[in-house]
This record gives sequence, structure tokens and C-alpha cells, in this order.
Amino acid sequence: MESSTELALRIAGRAAERAGAAVTYVTGPDLILPMYDINDPDRQPVVKDFIESVRQADGLILASPGYHGGMSGLFKNAMDYLEDLREDERPYLHNRAVGCISTAYGWQAAVATLQQLRQITHALRGWPTPMGGAINSLNSKFDTDGECSDESTTASLEMIGLQVVDFAHKHR
Repeated sequence: MESSTELALRIAGRAAERAGAAVTYVTGPDLILPMYDINDPDRQPVVKDFIESVRQADGLILASPGYHGGMSGLFKNAMDYLEDLREDERPYLHNRAVGCISTAYGWQAAVATLQQLRQITHALRGWPTPMGGAINSLNSKFDTDGECSDESTTASLEMIGLQVVDFAHKHR
């Protein structure tokens, strides 16, 4: 069963695809990476694949569940690996649009996690899209087809996907 975070990400991703983007999803199981260690330059193939997918992206949509008031550990560990992009021609997330989505069972963790995603994006030199998504999964339910019960949540998620594509086209 897909998580509400992944289902929300896929709504934004489908909107980006409809706008012409080629979308690659890196979700929960793909984020099970060894703990990041800056002193260990040897990267496993799964880590190299993750880093390369970010390196090639003109825009990203970051999505994390809010656990205990913050982003998931798997997600944060994956973000730490972006340090490997520091010497690239486009270091980190330089000049890339980044949509940010958080889901949590309550507003406090959803909003706190969204803010953390936006702060990480800034720290990595990316441009958070104006629209961000803090989703309270107590109120917005996702069905087995990946549709959201709340139309305004769906519209916000689609706007995030569209803003990422729009910015990527303008700054390519």
C-alpha cells in the first residue's frame, strides 16, 4: 500500500507530466540508503543512482511525512547525500525549482515538516515553489486509485507540479 506522502507526490507528479515533464519517482523503498558518512567516499550503486537522478533533474518535488514534528529519517539521510553534488557545475540544487510537500496526521507536524523542506531547499541553493503543500491526512484522505478526497488539496498539489515545470522551463 502506498503512503499518503507518496500518493500526494504522485498527484503533483502527474500534473508535471501533463505539463510536459519527464518524471522519475524516488519513493520510500528507494530511500533506504546506508547512513550518510562524509568520510566514506565509496557509494553503493543505489546511492549513486539516487545522486545521479538528482544531478540530472531540472526540478524536484520533495515530499516527506511528518514524524514527531519533523521530516522522516530516511528522507533526511537521502538529503544529506546531496553533499556529493557540491563540486558539480550546478552544485547541490542550484537554480532548480523545488516543490515541497509534507503529510502528517495533524497540522503541527505537517506545517513544521513543510517549513523544514523549504529550509533545506534554500540551504541547497534551490528555489522553493511559491505553492507548498502541508497536508493533514486526518482531513484529506487518499483512495486506492490515488485520488484525494479534498479538491483544494488536489488543486494545491497539481499547482506545485505545474510551478516546478514552469520554473524549470524558464531557467533551463
